[in-house]
Amino acid sequence: MSQYTTPVTTAFEMQRATIEQSQRAFEQSIEFQKNVNEAFIGSLDSQESAQRRGVELAQTAVHNYLDTVKSTVPGVAPTVEEIRTAVDEQYDFLLENHAEAFENVESELVEGAETYDEMTGDVVDALDEQIDLLVEAHEDLEDQSVEAVTQWGEQLEGLQDQVEEVQEEVREVQEQAADAVEA
Repeated sequence: MSQYTTPVTTAFEMQRATIEQSQRAFEQSIEFQKNVNEAFIGSLDSQESAQRRGVELAQTAVHNYLDTVKSTVPGVAPTVEEIRTAVDEQYDFLLENHAEAFENVESELVEGAETYDEMTGDVVDALDEQIDLLVEAHEDLEDQSVEAVTQWGEQLEGLQDQVEEVQEEVREVQEQAADAVEA
């Protein structure tokens, strides 16, 4: 009987394997996106630090320029110091806002990533439940299909037996007829 049911069973096993592979691929894509989010958030500190160093370098360049002006132009020292104070105040304001902006961005990104993780966790849980139900229904359908194929195979074998019996009877009748014709 397995000659009839093996192809059916194999087809169902392949379908279930495809369902399970698709489920794993979906879960891996969600995990990949979580890793990307974490990496991006983790890189914010480096970005902030690099930008802060750039701003501080610009401030140092302005200081160097003012020092050069102060040392080469007589009588401008008080004016240069006023300019230096104004420049430092502006750079302090810029750096403070810069740090605050990065804190806000990081906070929003972390919150968004946490929301994404919760939502995708719920989606994965719901998908797992649906896949479990699908696989269970699929296994039931397989059982029913195997039973139907088994019954069909038994009927086919019964029909073959009947055909062989009829062929044997026809052969016997032909032999009897041939014997009768000879006699």
